[in-house]
Amino acid sequence: MSITGFSAYVCLFFAGCFCCFKAMPARLRQEVQNDRPVIGILTQIVSDEVMKPYGKTYIPASYVKYIESGGSRVMPIRLTLTTAEYEAIFRQINGLLFIGGAVDLEKSDFARVAKIFFALARMANDAGDVFPIWGTCMGLQLLTVLVAGENLLTKTTAENIALPLNLTAEAASSRMFESFPTELMNALTTEPLTGNFHHYGITVENFWQNEKLHNFFSILSTNIAENRAHFVSTIEGKKYPFYGTQWHPEVNRFQWGIRWSYPHSSHAVQLSSLLANFFTDEGRRSLHQFDNPEEEASSLIYNYTPVYAANFTGYEQIYFF
Repeated sequence: MSITGFSAYVCLFFAGCFCCFKAMPARLRQEVQNDRPVIGILTQIVSDEVMKPYGKTYIPASYVKYIESGGSRVMPIRLTLTTAEYEAIFRQINGLLFIGGAVDLEKSDFARVAKIFFALARMANDAGDVFPIWGTCMGLQLLTVLVAGENLLTKTTAENIALPLNLTAEAASSRMFESFPTELMNALTTEPLTGNFHHYGITVENFWQNEKLHNFFSILSTNIAENRAHFVSTIEGKKYPFYGTQWHPEVNRFQWGIRWSYPHSSHAVQLSSLLANFFTDEGRRSLHQFDNPEEEASSLIYNYTPVYAANFTGYEQIYFF
């Protein structure tokens, strides 16, 4: 083949590759990994009088550190924006975290904003545009309300106690636990690795009585509350990359108050680390991005300084906004 002929062949080859890439369906394009994921965290309204001098909304720093430890960055999301602004944020971030706390799960601003993002995430995932959501404690409860369309929570007190998990048959084949070594999976069922700090939850009975819930989520683990209620403690979306834990994986590495039952054993730290890595990997499947580096830099948590709060709250540090 002549040099001229070879050059023409190369040009045709790359032109063909480019055309094939352009025609590639969304689900295949999602296989490209995003190594600069940004996870959004919804802020919460400050209601405690001792916290009000510091700001109107907040995020405990333990959640931020947890997400960052997995290799993601964090964007705080305020509760006072317009729907159009939330839609713009959705196109910039690669996942969302609903944190724990105590708000009205149907009428609060937190619930209102969460509902907007939840609807956007479902539509995006249906179109092959991967977008994961994680709910911790109240965040899991909120996910059940968003799916069921009603609040099915009942008293399931497990306040300041670390528990092993009662894993279900679905846990072994779950996405959440698939990378866990056998030793850790065994430890999950025999050692108190999960910190619980809640008064309400979704009982196994209520879960199975609601068709929307059991069609949407798989139960990966359950636990028994202090009032003997059998509650759902870990869930995973069957179709969607949506996950929830009634327990707090972030405290295992980033909360240290001596009055609180924060698990800090080697297995507890390993559990927290693997889950942070897992959720970051889910975020890497999202190709959402900011329009420019300047906008990205100005939106991240690095623009704020956490406040030492262990002397007046149960948190070591808190970001206020």
